Amino acid sequence: MIKIGLIGGSGLEKLNIFENVKEIAHTTPYGAPSSTFLTGTIGRCEVYILSRHGRDHTIPPTQVNNRANIKALKQLGCQYIFATTACGSLREEIGRGDVVIADQFIDFTRLRINTFYDKFEPGRMAHTPMADPFSEPLRQLLIKGCRETGIKYHPAGTIVTIEGPRFSTRAESKMFRLLGADVINMSIAPEACLAMEEGIPYAVIALSTDYDSWKHDEEPVTWEDVLRVFNENVKNVTGLLVRVLENLE
Repeated sequence: MIKIGLIGGSGLEKLNIFENVKEIAHTTPYGAPSSTFLTGTIGRCEVYILSRHGRDHTIPPTQVNNRANIKALKQLGCQYIFATTACGSLREEIGRGDVVIADQFIDFTRLRINTFYDKFEPGRMAHTPMADPFSEPLRQLLIKGCRETGIKYHPAGTIVTIEGPRFSTRAESKMFRLLGADVINMSIAPEACLAMEEGIPYAVIALSTDYDSWKHDEEPVTWEDVLRVFNENVKNVTGLLVRVLENLE
């Protein structure tokens, strides 16, 4: 049985993709994760679902205990992690409802703890390589799943993670475009860093819900718009995950 961690973002707190679901609690040296885990099986996979912001979305991005979340998945024996996130599009061609299988990130957070190394052990300088932060084999599985399910997708893209919880100013949104970012969110970079340190392959499904604030012919993003578009497309994301997990070997 392959153990899979699934971190759900906005709109996926109550994701139900299997029957005979069980709920388990877990603790770590870094405290409790954001939620209990819903567990079940899909194909050959034993899946552990974690709600990044809590079941009722009560945890703001800066307050998410990313170290506890990733450590718990490690302790539970998860061999791979798939994450989902709502994101804002910074490119005309990435429309609402499109999926981006990110291959790079830019970390613009300021207050997150994105490492397990509070200190170095003598003789061990733990500077983790991060040139390619997302697992290429997992990305290819997601891309294949997008093709097979007919979801409109983009096979690569750079995701910039901002601190939040506020959205960007127009100037910031334009700056991120100039820096080469394709989509924007508030969660992924710290998770990816910690998963890399723990040696767990990690990949993300980023669902575009809005155009942030760079487009003057569009209304600036609001939280209500994010949830509306995400909820309209949650079945596509769920179908993609099920397809990938059913075929995982």
